[in-house]
Amino acid sequence: MRRSELYRIRRLMGSAVEDVDDLVAVEEPLQITVDGVPIAVVMRTVGDDEDLVRGFLLTEGIVDGVGGIRRIDLEQKENHALVFLDDDVEVDLGRLQRNLYSASSCGICGKASMDEVFLNVGECASGGGDFRISREALVGLPGRMKESQDVFEQTGGLHAAGLFSCDGELLLIREDVGRHNAIDKVIGGALVSGVDMRGVGLQLSGRVSFEVVQKALMVGVPLVSAISAPTSLAVDFAVRGGMTLVGFMRGERMNVYCGGERID
Repeated sequence: MRRSELYRIRRLMGSAVEDVDDLVAVEEPLQITVDGVPIAVVMRTVGDDEDLVRGFLLTEGIVDGVGGIRRIDLEQKENHALVFLDDDVEVDLGRLQRNLYSASSCGICGKASMDEVFLNVGECASGGGDFRISREALVGLPGRMKESQDVFEQTGGLHAAGLFSCDGELLLIREDVGRHNAIDKVIGGALVSGVDMRGVGLQLSGRVSFEVVQKALMVGVPLVSAISAPTSLAVDFAVRGGMTLVGFMRGERMNVYCGGERID
């Protein structure tokens, strides 16, 4: 399993020129097929593919829980994930084929309409949870996550998503070339382990877009924090979902856009 690849490059630093070896993050497509119907192709970093598929199915509203997924076959064909759902799971595969057949970096372009997205979120809003975290614990999250970003340390080319407890403990981290994939991977890995998503927060290595907040809301995560900026739609969506959204985490500085009552 290749997560990084070695290339011979020429590095220019001022007037100095040197030929060196450099590691680059691997990116390959993964086609997701549900009960024989191809529904999506995502560009991802190879590894944790089952977590990625499981998280994708949940955060896109295709299944309500991991119990509806009977089997995920990754061995039959390279870069293909064959998903088999339980017989009692009802899915409009034709609609999924039209709406989701997109690259992971595309985000909202894979959605038929904004109304469809809000409809999928439904009653998953996080406002009822009792998650609380201290400012001190929150400030330490970017550093803790960076220490665990093994492939990023080698390549500098991956996004990361981590789940943390209310005392700031990093519970699980996943990396991927696509930030949506990293989120799906960490959610898929947590849910199969029985983690209560209403009792954890989500830390991101980059910016927060609308679809990032959507994925968190779909599984009930009450708090999303990131080292970079949110978009206006991400803030609006977080407010509507009753969640806490934090951005621009730089040392002791942070911007709390909504849900500040969860931060002591």
